[in-house]
Amino acid sequence: MAADRNSSIDYARPIRRLLIAGLVLFLLALFAFWRIDSPRVERMRMQIVDRVVPGFDWALVPVTKTWELIEGFQSYARLAEQNQELRRELRQMKAWKEAALQLEQENAKLLDLNKVRLDPKLTYVTGVVMADSGSPFRQSVLLNVGARDGIVDGWATTDGLGLVGRISGVGRTTSRVILLTDPNSRVPVTIQPSGQRAVLAGDNSTNPALDFVEDPALVQPGDRVVSSGDGGVFPAGLLVGHVALGRDRQLRVRLSAEYDRLEFLRVLRSHAGEVLHDPGALIAPAPIGPVPVDSTAEARDD
Repeated sequence: MAADRNSSIDYARPIRRLLIAGLVLFLLALFAFWRIDSPRVERMRMQIVDRVVPGFDWALVPVTKTWELIEGFQSYARLAEQNQELRRELRQMKAWKEAALQLEQENAKLLDLNKVRLDPKLTYVTGVVMADSGSPFRQSVLLNVGARDGIVDGWATTDGLGLVGRISGVGRTTSRVILLTDPNSRVPVTIQPSGQRAVLAGDNSTNPALDFVEDPALVQPGDRVVSSGDGGVFPAGLLVGHVALGRDRQLRVRLSAEYDRLEFLRVLRSHAGEVLHDPGALIAPAPIGPVPVDSTAEARDD
């Protein structure tokens, strides 16, 4: 019995080695066959692929189904996270809506109690940008509103986010807007919160320069820039942008208006206020005709 067992073990080792050697030779032959660059061999390879590969589709089914199951679980997890985030945002929006409604009601009550007369310059006319006539030497756009719509030369224009430019040239049905980036544009501005006065000078770049800053040391990148109203060019308080530091270390303004997507512009009505030369005329009007004389006062004087 012991001799038969040893003889079987002695036969198993050579057979295993022969099988391993044959497998290695087969793989090497297959590799060499797959690397041969010949049209006839290429046709043989394609025939082998056409016959063998479709038969392995059943083996790939578990892997494919498992991967689809994993992707489904991942998508469900992402959907659950997005659902939770949307619920949080919805709760915040509801809170903001309630606060906005309360503020709107309070504002309406205060306006009604005080009989507030809104400044006519806060109204606006909306126009569509018809064409961009910008060039290396001129930055402007055309609007489809003009004199028939009451547009006046010099009025400010915004895109709803920030100041864009001013009306410069009015026709009957169209008007031209000179942008803040135009080299001929000069706008007095105020830098907040320091209150520094400066001039925004267009230079054909998307970030115009700030010139004549009173004290540059008080200005920091990120400060808010609004129109100052000096010279009567623009109404005061219109948002222009924020301070940025250029590569040349010069103070510039990152404009709030989206100049790459100018589709609609608001033309702000800016009616000039009445100029008072005689403040006393507000208290009592000047008398018309001869002033009546008090006879009792004259008799008392006599």
